[in-house]
Amino acid sequence: MEPLPQEFLRSIAAEYRLSADLTETLVKRLEYWDNEIQAAEALHISESTLSGRMTKVYDKFSIGASGPGKLRKLHDSLSAKYRQRSGATPAIHASDIDAFELVQQVRQQVKADIHERCGMMRVLDMEQKIGIGDIYTRVNILEKLSGRRRISKDQLLAECDRENFDRFLLGQIKQERVPGLEAVERHSRLMILGKPGAGKTTFMKRMATLCNQGEWQRKLVPVFVTLKEFAEASEGPTLQQYIAEQWQRCEISQSDWLGQILKKGLALILLDGLDEVQETEHGRVIREVQSFTRQFRDCQYVMTCRIAAEDYTFQQFTEVEIADFDKDQIADFVTKWFSIKQDSTKAETFIYQLEANEALRELTTNPLLLTLLCLAFGGVSDFPSNRAELYEEVLDVLLKKWDSSDGIERKQIYRKLSLGRKKELLSQLAFLNFEQGEYFFKQSTLEQQITDYIHSLPEIEEDEKVLHLDAEAVLRSIEAQHGLLVSRAKRIYSFSHLTFQEYFTAKYITCCQAQPSDMQRQLVTHLSENRYREIFLLSVGMLPEADGLLFLIKQAVDGIIGDDCQLQEFLVWIWEKADSADHVYSPAALRAFHLGLALKLFDPFKLPRALDVNLASGLGFATNIALSLQILIKFELAQDLARSLEHALSIDLSFIKDSAPKLRILRDRLPSPENWPSYQQWWLQNGQTWTESLHAVVLEYPHIGHSFQFTDAQKQKLRQYYDANKLLVDCLNSDCYVTKATRQEIEDTLLLPLAEIQKREISISR
Repeated sequence: MEPLPQEFLRSIAAEYRLSADLTETLVKRLEYWDNEIQAAEALHISESTLSGRMTKVYDKFSIGASGPGKLRKLHDSLSAKYRQRSGATPAIHASDIDAFELVQQVRQQVKADIHERCGMMRVLDMEQKIGIGDIYTRVNILEKLSGRRRISKDQLLAECDRENFDRFLLGQIKQERVPGLEAVERHSRLMILGKPGAGKTTFMKRMATLCNQGEWQRKLVPVFVTLKEFAEASEGPTLQQYIAEQWQRCEISQSDWLGQILKKGLALILLDGLDEVQETEHGRVIREVQSFTRQFRDCQYVMTCRIAAEDYTFQQFTEVEIADFDKDQIADFVTKWFSIKQDSTKAETFIYQLEANEALRELTTNPLLLTLLCLAFGGVSDFPSNRAELYEEVLDVLLKKWDSSDGIERKQIYRKLSLGRKKELLSQLAFLNFEQGEYFFKQSTLEQQITDYIHSLPEIEEDEKVLHLDAEAVLRSIEAQHGLLVSRAKRIYSFSHLTFQEYFTAKYITCCQAQPSDMQRQLVTHLSENRYREIFLLSVGMLPEADGLLFLIKQAVDGIIGDDCQLQEFLVWIWEKADSADHVYSPAALRAFHLGLALKLFDPFKLPRALDVNLASGLGFATNIALSLQILIKFELAQDLARSLEHALSIDLSFIKDSAPKLRILRDRLPSPENWPSYQQWWLQNGQTWTESLHAVVLEYPHIGHSFQFTDAQKQKLRQYYDANKLLVDCLNSDCYVTKATRQEIEDTLLLPLAEIQKREISISR
């Protein structure tokens, strides 16, 4: 549409007595006539508010009817008034008007069909469909395919610390991310590749609905084609015939409209899921797409396919890749998800708990897996304690998408791999490489490992050349069909998420055995290696009974400082102090607190000369509660924390003398947690300063007792001992199955000197 001067628009708005808001809305809407989203952003209002204001504008100018033609009618009416007043003749081309009107009429006809096929979606086992606009999270695009980079394993590992492995590194590609819609606008023909569950189809449907609603690519008509359905259509129609049949169902009676739309380049052709086309139809579909794009070269095309599934070449298509979700996208998706459920508090809780769980947070970069985690979290407002069971559910979703009928030429062996065999294969691949400290694997290494596995199957009898071809096909399918292994660079692979490699490694180690196996004994030798932490947690959760493995871990923990007399003496001192305390906390908890305080609060070159157990345990726990309040003050559980803080301070005041005045002043400054809104407001303003003051009281309290001087090697052992005990406790609390007697025995002997543990064992045996 020909632009009109803003001075004229403002003057005519004044004549029709439009308010200031309606005047600005009129000006911006005509300025951004083909993009409602940009108009709303320019006015700093929502699209629904913009629509409401424009309804009032149409009423003022007596523009009737409905649909996208109203804006054209308003423009034409105002153009006529402008010509009358100025004598100007806007350069309006009849062909442009015809094209615009044609697009508007066709879009109106296909609107209901596009909305039905693209506007709603059902995710996994959800009972009801949801609006795609309600859940859609913006997509980012990588313009350089990660799997085609020519870099080495050493370069991939250059930024990895093997002991403190950056879990997100495997899922992140450090290159510029381009907003998805912007990437589409840059290219007339775009091939979007992505891993399973990356959101390719959702993005395509979102483009279709935005175009359908006139909010994006207003000059085009959306045409959405599921290539699998096209391939399976009866009588094998051409792509043009297939689209014509779609339009006939929309009651478009004018037979020449499709031809005009295509010839004038007025269609946004969205071709979804090339990888889902059956092998028998693959060649025909590719030829048809190539022929169609050559014939109607002026249209805009977007096609999707899974990474590693392509064995074709579309010379005129630019290939890009959907990027994994980043932190902001994850938060946006979760917020929208729970908003649909009308539970915004649950969204905050989800995001908070996710921050504390690296392994789960890693999975949320994939939209499909993030959806599954939202479903799992929604029922109980928490993630399952047994993470092995949760990962099993996640992997079943991916593995059951492994379709053995999809385009792999040598699929006779492929078909023989049951779900159990696939898990066995992945477990072996994970373990063999994890044991060697390998996170990135050469393609040749993986193919040889797959060959070795296939060769060992009793039902397989093939020569080596055939086995190698089968291994290559299986590797390709693992990547293409469910994305558990992905190409990180030319002929270099990794598991898509470190969590999956850890899960399958633990599965290989446990093999569902109740009693300790040689594999489990070997696992315990890695107790002090940080990269094995998740393996331990997963292993105890997988075993039908974890007693044997937990005892092995406990023995290894005690052995870390078992041969050091001075460290054993230090444990005796901690045990005696904790045992003499009159306190509500268990002796094991007090022992753990003393050791943790020794490692954190005191001079690292001179471990504590001593601690008064009552003060350390009481004020230490009070400080921890206060620090927790800093993070959780906006959540529901914060009020209970505030009550606990008040209770802890009251107990400490009953038997702490030297620092009682300072502590009493701090306690009296706190408002009552029963008046919660006032407490929250006070804490937000003063909580940090108050907590620092409490911490200062803890550090000022005089130390009593005797001095311990440790070497650097002893201090390192002590930290390993503390971390190993923490891991053991985390294993016990992981919802694994362990008998009450075993749990009690381990808890009672946590952080005790070795002589006392042996004494208790002798007593039990008698």
